[in-house]
Formats: sequence, C-alpha cells, structure tokens
Amino acid sequence: MRLGVLDIGSNTVHLLVVDAHRGAHPTPTHSEKYILRLAEHITGRGALSKQGSTALVSAVSKARAQAKRLGCDDLLAFATSAVRDATNGADVIERLREETGVDVDVLTGPDEARLTFLAVRRWFGWSAGRLLVFDIGGGSLEVASGRDEDPDVAISLPLGAGRLTRERLRGDPPDRGGLIALREHVDAVLANALPEVAGAGAPDRAVATSKTFRSLARLAGAAPSRTGMLTPRSLAAEGLRQVTAFISRISARDLAELEGVSPGRSHQLLAGAVVAGAAMSAFGVETVDLCPWALREGVILRRLDWLDGA
Repeated sequence: MRLGVLDIGSNTVHLLVVDAHRGAHPTPTHSEKYILRLAEHITGRGALSKQGSTALVSAVSKARAQAKRLGCDDLLAFATSAVRDATNGADVIERLREETGVDVDVLTGPDEARLTFLAVRRWFGWSAGRLLVFDIGGGSLEVASGRDEDPDVAISLPLGAGRLTRERLRGDPPDRGGLIALREHVDAVLANALPEVAGAGAPDRAVATSKTFRSLARLAGAAPSRTGMLTPRSLAAEGLRQVTAFISRISARDLAELEGVSPGRSHQLLAGAVVAGAAMSAFGVETVDLCPWALREGVILRRLDWLDGA
C-alpha cells in the first residue's frame, strides 16, 4: 500500500510518501518539505500566532493535495512539540481538521521517543542488544532505552536545538559566556533524567537519529548522504568536540555553506551540538551510530503492525 506521512515539526512540515507492507522495507517514493519554523511563531503568551496557524493550514492543504495526486491510500498526520506546547494547540488542530480535512494526531514526548525507538530497533535488529537512542528535534530531546521493540524508558526533555537557540543564545556566532551557560543548563536537565535512564541498564549500542546528528556527523567526516542510507555512519565524542569548537566560531550564514548543513537549520546547529555532546557525556557514550530511520518510519511501522493485527 502507499502511505503518506505528514510530520508537523518545529521547523518544517514534511510529507513522506512510501510504498510499504508488513515484513518489507518501506520504500520512499516522494519527499517534500515546507519550511515554516512554527516555533518562531509562538507568541509571548505561548500561543501559535494567527500568521503561523495560517501558514500551517496552507502547508497541510498542499501536502494533502500532493498525497492525493500521488495515490496515497492513507495520510498519517502528526504534530510534535511546536503544536503540542502551544497554549492554543487544540484550536490549531481543530482548524486544520475543518479547513483541510486532515486529522492530526498530537504526539506526546514519550510517544515520540517510543516510535523513534521502534524504528531504530527494526533497523538494527535484535543483535544490537540493549539500545540507547537519542533524537534531537527543534523543540525537544527524546531519549529511550530498552532490549525490546517497546523501550523500558522513554522520555522527552525540553532541550530541542531550536528552543535553546531562541531562549538562550545571543549573537551570531554566540558569545563564549552564553555557550558556557547553555552547557550548564543542558547538563542540569540531563542530570535529572540520568537516574531513570541509567536504571534501565547499560546499553550495548548507542544510536542517534535526526538531522542535527546527521549534520554533525557529516562535519566530523561521516559519509555524505549521496552514498545511500545503507552506508554505516557514526559520530565519536572527540570528533563532536572538534566540530562544536569549530562551528562555535562561525556565523550561521557561513555554516550553511558547508556540506551536510541545511540552510534552514544552520542557525540552531550549535545548540544541537551542545545538546549532543552533553547527552553523550551524561550517559557515558563515546560513539553513537546513526540510524536513517526515525520518528516518521516509526509511525509507518506502527500503522503496518496495527493493520496486521499486531
């Protein structure tokens, strides 16, 4: 069957179309992004602005029409932290339903972590043992750990790269004092989460997903995306430290010129690097393997399981 997955995130609305059936590798046939930066449309009172809501309605309407043109049997639409954290999130979802005909599922942070973990488990298989999975988004950091397809621990922390850039960094590039304060803040938040995650047991393999980790790994020397998703990629703590030091000294505009860095995300990559380094340090991880599957694939896999009665 042909499935469309519509991911409404903090930075983009991303339509992914795949041909999929249970027991087979979902095959992507189309990918389309609308850069909205919804998180930047949050007002001082925590609501998604009228301008942001209108832009979102337009993007979802276009994505729905595209999914129909491409022959999708179903459109699985979900929203993450930008809509979830907005004080008027429920009103935004209702407006989307009324004006586009699309029912959007607002995922909780732990749900994000669980679905991402499912995708990582299916990608690496049972031989990977206990997995520790990190996913840095625009609004939050998800961490999950477990031996099975459903993790023993799945948490979400307010450590998204976009959120921290907006709330805690000033200047381009940011000043050193701001970076030190950011690292201290991230360390403190992670310290509170450490006992729960550590209590699940030591991982056999640490894995990272998300565009943030992929960009950092590319800057550290990992294979470029053109070599394909089956190419193994990893990011070592030492390489990450070197990359972080380098990008802390250049502007977002210059950073966007580097291979592997998206122009729409270059402004928040430094904050993402700080979170990545702090997370690896807090959980005692020297190297993370990158997984090309993440939340969207987890949503697809869960739907296929449901259709099969799993």
